[in-house]
Amino acid sequence: VVVAMLLKEKNVSSFVCLLVGTIVGGLLAALLGFLIGIPVLRLNGDYLAIVTLAFGEIIKSILNNFYLALDGGKLHMSFMTNKMTLSDGAKKIVWGPQGISGISRISTFTFGVVLVILCLLVIFNLVQSRTGRAIMALRDNQIAAESVGINVTAHKLLVFSLSAAMAGMAGVLFAHNFSTIVASKFDFNTSILILVFVVLGGLGNMRGSVIAAALLTVLPELLRKFNIDKYRMLVYAIVLIVVMLVTNNEKIKEWLLSNGLKRKKSVAKAGGANE
Repeated sequence: VVVAMLLKEKNVSSFVCLLVGTIVGGLLAALLGFLIGIPVLRLNGDYLAIVTLAFGEIIKSILNNFYLALDGGKLHMSFMTNKMTLSDGAKKIVWGPQGISGISRISTFTFGVVLVILCLLVIFNLVQSRTGRAIMALRDNQIAAESVGINVTAHKLLVFSLSAAMAGMAGVLFAHNFSTIVASKFDFNTSILILVFVVLGGLGNMRGSVIAAALLTVLPELLRKFNIDKYRMLVYAIVLIVVMLVTNNEKIKEWLLSNGLKRKKSVAKAGGANE
């Protein structure tokens, strides 16, 4: 975001600012993901989840105490204090709890769709590659994968860095949809919401995760149409729990699959009879 703002100061086109900002954001996020992944990926299970969530809270606390301003073409930085000697024409870029202000709203729906498609292409091609098969082997049984010569640390770091890069690019797109953004927006609840997208869509199911993310983003807004403002999020939570129970019930899955096959067979028979 800061890079895009600096480019905007030099009258660079909005598309170039957004493109460069997205690339820089993805690279920085990948670097941080790699550095954090080195010590963190020694952990497994619940401990890994707790540490990664804690890292998000640490970053939020750091940004709440970070100050950055542009004064006379020079960047001025400060930590834990906003007592910087600035001129009257100085522009505050990052200002502690107030976040980043003066962001150009240059995000577009087209750019977002293209970014999503590119990320999906990268993921689907990765899954079908040799590296992707090694990653899935690690997911299913790490000990067995390691026994056949798969480098566990390298593949985990690759996944950690790649996912961080995609999150970083999405963050840039998200930030440029607002004129001001604060670190408190990316709190524990946001992390849980993203986790819910993945769990509801099905672990390892990219199509399901995309559908779940779209539905759970649209559903709260659709509930606004009904006169249940006080209970809107309660209804949302109930719907979410019911859907998760249904999608994780093997008997219901088998019933839906069997009904789907029966319908396909009936449609095929009807089509043959018509011919």
